[in-house]
Amino acid sequence: MTVTSEAQTETRTSLNAAELDAAVRSHLPLVGHLVREMLGRLPTHVSREDLISAGMAALAHAAKGFDPSRGIPFGSFATTRIRGALLDELRGLDWASRSVRTRARKVELAQQELTAALGRTPTQAELAESLGVAPEELKAIGDDVQRAVVLSLQGFTAGTAEDLVPERTPGPEDLILHREKIGYLHHAVNALPERLRYVVTAYFFQERPMTDIAAELGVTESRISQLRSEALVLLRDGLNNHLDPQLLNAPERGNGCVARRREAYYSQIARQGDLSARLAHTTALGMPTSGLGDAA
Repeated sequence: MTVTSEAQTETRTSLNAAELDAAVRSHLPLVGHLVREMLGRLPTHVSREDLISAGMAALAHAAKGFDPSRGIPFGSFATTRIRGALLDELRGLDWASRSVRTRARKVELAQQELTAALGRTPTQAELAESLGVAPEELKAIGDDVQRAVVLSLQGFTAGTAEDLVPERTPGPEDLILHREKIGYLHHAVNALPERLRYVVTAYFFQERPMTDIAAELGVTESRISQLRSEALVLLRDGLNNHLDPQLLNAPERGNGCVARRREAYYSQIARQGDLSARLAHTTALGMPTSGLGDAA
């Protein structure tokens, strides 16, 4: 009896059989959404069934390896695992040479860094200058990647028109994910520090002039602008942490004060509620049930 009692007081680090089954079943639409999202950027010969199979296997493995004590929502954890499995599946079909892929990754990384620095998509000339190459060489890298996509004759199979024309209308899984994102935005706003939350609510949702907000808080307009920018960065990183961790920019000092404050903010978002609480901010058709910034 003593051993059983001690075991029950320990922090749970895995799901039991019933919870595992429920997690997999409730997140099956997530696999379809991620596959559909990826297929929109792929040649038509790539098999949807193969990607679905890889995604389902990744979802099952994610459920088995999920650690509830870490405070990360299962949806975010599973999304990362499923996307990784889909990329692995695609790499098996990719005949590009390692050198071509290495150069392509350098271009992609430089583009991401420039986009973050400039606040917009860089031009080809700016991207080439950042990489220290001529624009012609940058174009050649893109051409090499395109040529590396080998279209197999086995990829073109007989089928109906519905099989060949990509589906354009959002499905039920798209609606659920859209509603969950809106819910996360509510929770991210509510989890902001008080002053930042006040500025975001007053400026964006109540559409009040910055001069009025500055006068009410007893600071300058410039300070309100700084608080607004700080809040937007927190919101972006908070949403990425829960919805797409691969996009999260990790602080340079992982154990620094800034990193600890951000981790506390991410945890506060998670404590705002579960999937049901996030979906409660919208109707079954995705219409809002309350204004952004309202108390959860």
